[in-house]
Amino acid sequence: MARQGTLRIGLAGLGSIGVQVARLLDAGIDGLTLAAVAASDQDKARQRLEGFRTQPRIGTLDALSDTDVVVEMLPARAFADIARPTLERGATLVVASAGALLSHMDLVDVARRTGGRIIVPSGAILGLDAVRAACEDRVASIAIETRKSPASLAGAPYLAQQGIDVHALRTATTIFRGNAEEAARAFPANTNVAAALALAGLGPRETEIRVIADPAVDRNIHTITVESAVARFTSHIDIVPNPENPRSGQLTSRSIIACLRDMVSPVRIGT
Repeated sequence: MARQGTLRIGLAGLGSIGVQVARLLDAGIDGLTLAAVAASDQDKARQRLEGFRTQPRIGTLDALSDTDVVVEMLPARAFADIARPTLERGATLVVASAGALLSHMDLVDVARRTGGRIIVPSGAILGLDAVRAACEDRVASIAIETRKSPASLAGAPYLAQQGIDVHALRTATTIFRGNAEEAARAFPANTNVAAALALAGLGPRETEIRVIADPAVDRNIHTITVESAVARFTSHIDIVPNPENPRSGQLTSRSIIACLRDMVSPVRIGT
């Protein structure tokens, strides 16, 4: 039973990111309680949550229907299955799959109608506060270069469509240039960073992205450049990949926790 004033958190997905978020919540954060988890393989989910101090309810997506906040960590194809019902009941949706949100922007109208909220954590991106501030004035351009190992890019639809074998690459190779909207379709599991940048800034069609497959790197590397009337800046971050899923970084789960902590903290730092 949650304490009075405590936010009941539901996790949609218990993959490599979800299990880290679950562990951090179970370790204890004042004002937050892990109430329910939805997983496609519920037996595996129970094994992953074995030994937790408080056992959340485990079930299908319907198991999250009474939670205050739902953290979405699903494959892009399943995004709307949890996003829409969560917002329809006026709850808060924390989105890990920012790229999927670009294809479902009608959900903003749902949230506006019901009083629900959509929150996109910074995730594996640096400097979103500065991007948002710069966009209060004139911005000439926002671009991101994403450099990842071939293993972390393997399986993307774009590679199959273009006949690109990333495992055959011996040197750093640009495999994609386009905007964030195009990148979200081409690399649904790899470009959530670009999608978050687009949502914070100029929008998906005006945000440029370059994806590089580099066999010499063992981290997910993102470099953002912004040219605006009030500032010119570059941010660069090297992120340790998640050992269970190299397509995502270790920072993502911590960013989600920081986002949840902000919801109950009396002090908030940053925009």
